[in-house]
Amino acid sequence: MLDQETLDALNDLGAHIASARPDAVKSFHVTRGELTVLAERDHIVNLLRFLREDQQCNFETFIDLCGVDYPERSERFEVVYHLLSMRMNHRVRVRISTDEDTAVPSACAVWPAANWFERETFDMYGIQFADHPDLRRILTDYGFEGFPLRKDFPLTGHYEVRYDDLEKRVVYEPVKLVQEYRNFDFLSPWEGMTSVIPGDEKAKES
Repeated sequence: MLDQETLDALNDLGAHIASARPDAVKSFHVTRGELTVLAERDHIVNLLRFLREDQQCNFETFIDLCGVDYPERSERFEVVYHLLSMRMNHRVRVRISTDEDTAVPSACAVWPAANWFERETFDMYGIQFADHPDLRRILTDYGFEGFPLRKDFPLTGHYEVRYDDLEKRVVYEPVKLVQEYRNFDFLSPWEGMTSVIPGDEKAKES
């Protein structure tokens, strides 16, 4: 549990960022002791550069970049940045929204370490990053179809991979479920059993 002084410091930091970059910041909030800034997609690079260079922020360390999928939204994706200031001993989370067709400006010009994080986000969600130096898949195989971390991607995937002894090579085949889908009621056999158990007919009626 953070003390009130720390919470006030985070709120002051959020207010400073919002007032310094009103074109880039939609809003901010402090929840569970963490500062989150909601930002405009098209101004994200300038905002990130400000967060790194401003003397009250000093977020010189790029920790992480990831995607989130909300299929029910018109802009279904969020890109989330996590930054750390070791000098000031505080952190910030920056969130922006985008859709399937609109590219997000790449952060590689501000932090080269964003390169592989953006490639992973592209690979898993299909989020495009404009001006990225080498935007291609990084975790899935060559020719992979779809984006595995989207909520509408099937849990079984589209293809399965196996080694074929006859062809002496790895082959790709459409997924085949060898067992039909079964619906389990998860009732205890002692509570949910309604049929007669074999042997009951031998019991003597009292």
